[in-house]
Amino acid sequence: MDDKIILEIISILDKKKLELGSPVFDLIKIIGNDPFKILISTIISLRTRDEITIQSSKKLFKFLKSPNDIINISVKQISEAIYPCGFYNRKSIQIKQICISLINNYDSKIPDDLETLLTFKGIGRKTANLILSRGFNIPAICVDTHVHRISNRFGYIKTKTPEQSEFKLMNKLPKKYWINYNLILVALGQSICKPINPKCDKCPISKLCEKIIS
Repeated sequence: MDDKIILEIISILDKKKLELGSPVFDLIKIIGNDPFKILISTIISLRTRDEITIQSSKKLFKFLKSPNDIINISVKQISEAIYPCGFYNRKSIQIKQICISLINNYDSKIPDDLETLLTFKGIGRKTANLILSRGFNIPAICVDTHVHRISNRFGYIKTKTPEQSEFKLMNKLPKKYWINYNLILVALGQSICKPINPKCDKCPISKLCEKIIS
């Protein structure tokens, strides 16, 4: 795919993203650009449907708005709030541990560098890059299943894993597009560009896509 085409795709999707009706925008209304809420909601979202992530995040953030709030909150309370997200008991313990670590070691603030974020148990490159990009406005490419799948479907890259996609995109995509790339592709992936039976007839960039189905 020619580099000019991917930039045209990004421009079209950026203008059309709100029309796609993606659940990601409902989640953004809850978490905003708060690095802490981005971190916690991303943990909740793992192996969990979008609507459950939104419901669980909304319930939890009623009483957990910052790491310091964890002092008066039990693991059971967290678990009850985020149920029925996947692995809610395990995630409750993880959330508690991360909050305590932030209090004890980082003055209750989310670190703004990749290496430090990756030292936290349960935080991988996807979560770390999302925190950097959406929470701190630092150029980073958050590659989730949507970004990995659709970037390959476009024909812009050819990779087998999300981590390979991240590094390939960092080499090809101009840095000024890194932050927004995740949002527009998640919006497209949640609403139209599904893993199976994508709605190509409704896709605003269908004519520009190579439609590579793996």
